Amino acid sequence: MSFEAWVAFAAASSVLLVIPGPTVLLVVSYALGQGWRTALPMATGVALGDFTAMTLSMLGLGALLATSATLFTVLKWIGAAYLVYLGIKLWRAGGTLDAAPRTDAVSAAKMLGHAWLVTALNPKSITFFVAFLPAFLDPKADFLTQMLVFETTFLVLAFANAFGYALVASRARRLASNPRAIGIVNKVGGGLLVGAGVATVSLAGTRS
Repeated sequence: MSFEAWVAFAAASSVLLVIPGPTVLLVVSYALGQGWRTALPMATGVALGDFTAMTLSMLGLGALLATSATLFTVLKWIGAAYLVYLGIKLWRAGGTLDAAPRTDAVSAAKMLGHAWLVTALNPKSITFFVAFLPAFLDPKADFLTQMLVFETTFLVLAFANAFGYALVASRARRLASNPRAIGIVNKVGGGLLVGAGVATVSLAGTRS
């Protein structure tokens, strides 16, 4: 794969991971209620959950690529449009982060398992990866190599994002519940997502 494609993937992934969703809300809930000690088990569980969802998605995309290059190209354009859609939706989302502190005593192993279940078993995760990844995959390059690079990149970013959210929520609780701060994050992230979608359109076009 080209270095440009990897950079575009890493940038888009970083923005997507920062967007508050079910996984982020779970991480923040535990951190608000039980402090910074939740960071490591929660981040590990999130990374394992993303690994599960992403591997299943990549295997499906590999089968599709082997079956029909045309359908794979169409999926690339859908993925680029999906990024733009997510960006617009995020821009209009406002500043809400509904994460109630979890004060129930839970072991690190149970936290890890909870984070894995929420991340991996969310149907939106696999749907997201199926729509998101094709815009960055090169049909002419080795699929397994791209799968390894993209998965490793995303999982490192997912771990760092969950770990960071847990630390911020445990240390700066007012910031985590501040509608204005969340609103700024949403607007900046939304704008970056739209930009990433436009960039991946050009990637999809040059490789089709």
